[in-house]
Amino acid sequence: MVKRLAVIFIIFLAIELWGIIEMVQRIGGITTFGLLLLTGILGGWFARAEGSKIWADARRQLQSGQMPGFALLDGLCVLAGGLLLLLPGFLSDIVGITLLLPFTRPIYRLFMYRWLEKKVRSGSISIRRGPF
Repeated sequence: MVKRLAVIFIIFLAIELWGIIEMVQRIGGITTFGLLLLTGILGGWFARAEGSKIWADARRQLQSGQMPGFALLDGLCVLAGGLLLLLPGFLSDIVGITLLLPFTRPIYRLFMYRWLEKKVRSGSISIRRGPF
């Protein structure tokens, strides 16, 4: 598992570096740097705005006595998207933006839900009710 993650990480970094080099050759170094800086700043702002919406939705669900399952998965998507937008690189920016956008986030949420469901059914993850 660790070896596979290391290989994926190295491939991801190589793709990011290749993308940055290509952009430097096409639009110039200063413009590329500005674009990377702009995506980081705008991504942080957008992640904060989307996070506030999701937090309000989760609070509303909890106050009405519902478990905020999808809101929690949306929150994980927004967190991951915000972190990816802070990383320098264009591939991470593309994935980060799609994690933040409300109309593409359900795709990721569905994959996360199916993965969690598979883990719960196999017994790898167990869900217990708290002491309350």
